[in-house]
Amino acid sequence: MPNSPALPVDIWLLVFPGFLLLDAAGPIQVFASANDEARDAGLPPPYRIHLVAHGGGAVASSAGVSMLAAPLPRRGIAGGTLMVAGGGGACLPSAATAQGRALLRWVARTSGPAARCCSVCTGAFVLARAGLLDGRRAVTHWQDVPALREQHPAIDVQDDAIHVRDGKFRTSAGISAGMDLALSLVEEDLGRAAALAVARRMVLFLKRPGGQRQFSAELLAQSAPEGVTAQLAAWLRPRLAKELDVEQMAAACALSVRTLHRRVRREADVTPAQLLARLRMELACSLLERPRMTVKEAARRSGHGSEYNLRRAFMQRLGVLPSDYRARFA
Repeated sequence: MPNSPALPVDIWLLVFPGFLLLDAAGPIQVFASANDEARDAGLPPPYRIHLVAHGGGAVASSAGVSMLAAPLPRRGIAGGTLMVAGGGGACLPSAATAQGRALLRWVARTSGPAARCCSVCTGAFVLARAGLLDGRRAVTHWQDVPALREQHPAIDVQDDAIHVRDGKFRTSAGISAGMDLALSLVEEDLGRAAALAVARRMVLFLKRPGGQRQFSAELLAQSAPEGVTAQLAAWLRPRLAKELDVEQMAAACALSVRTLHRRVRREADVTPAQLLARLRMELACSLLERPRMTVKEAARRSGHGSEYNLRRAFMQRLGVLPSDYRARFA
């Protein structure tokens, strides 16, 4: 068993009104399952789990289900692990309210003596607002990546990772990624065999394949293209299975190749060829979500030509094989 840290480990999980239920319950169950595994082996439980909130008491989640939390501790968190749950943007603690300011001060103060400081999903905004992530790599739910970048430009926001470690700070992507993060902490504390046992007990991947982009409905195509980009996308979509080049695209938009490239780059920050590739990927994913669709047929109908080309595109863009994507989403 690894020497770090000293057992048992205190897990302090912070919630607030409107928190996402699985952001808290998911990691809690991972640590509780590690305790169950230890008890089954005749060992003392390695984790002490504390749910805390400003003022304590029953705290309502966004699902309407409440969890009973203890008040924020004044001391005793040294050497422990702080985890911050996420929630909807309007629910996240901010400096706009007295309670939010008090909670952010507590997070900033307790992060120092804590051995690890973690967030689940949009809990990254809480760490960011407490001034803890500047100059660090971090991740949040794929839908909230642009907002985290805009509001906190000093953070190196990752757009695809399931969870990210930067020193003692750990951030994770959307919702269920909190369980991935918790499993990584169990592996760090107790070793790989223990983490595998917990993953088996909970029917989870110890390390799920690919990043979080595979869960995005919009993949990499623009969600709302405008101008020439919208015109080009509308022309491309019914022709994706055909061989296409930039000259044909430019002619369809009644523009020169150079002008088309400049306009699409300005509107969507991609080249026409990149837009074509992304639309083909979007179509391939849509096809693979259909029952009985084969990888070969999806490759043909999406314009990738061969299974090899589709596999390469999937690994480059999503980090998973087409067959894995089909198994998960069909």
